[in-house]
Amino acid sequence: MDNLETIHKPTITHTQLVRYAGASGDFNPIHTVVPIGEKAGLGGVIAHGMLIMGLAGDAIGKWFPRRNLRKFNVRFSAMTRPGESLCIEGSIIDEIEVDGEIRYVGKITVKNREGERKLKGQFQVKKEI
Repeated sequence: MDNLETIHKPTITHTQLVRYAGASGDFNPIHTVVPIGEKAGLGGVIAHGMLIMGLAGDAIGKWFPRRNLRKFNVRFSAMTRPGESLCIEGSIIDEIEVDGEIRYVGKITVKNREGERKLKGQFQVKKEI
């Protein structure tokens, strides 16, 4: 139906991962300690999946009032690493009624600059009349 404005996020940094670990309480060293990430066969540290989901949720909040979000689910497709820049694309694919409330159904995708998909998902937001 309708494409939403693509959101471009700043480059993911190692410092951002350390700060996210502190904020979330997820101190798994594969996200913050390069030698541990290398030893685990990851080639270095990787971003927290929930950080990437949070960036996607932030985009939904830019497209629609946050108070209107009703559902949001995602599937992770690939790891995100420091140095990657992400863009978030969304579109409205349907309009439904749930318990008398009209909602938009949308799909969302997070990709890096090279087009590698990191996350895909769906959301529902209340339609403002």
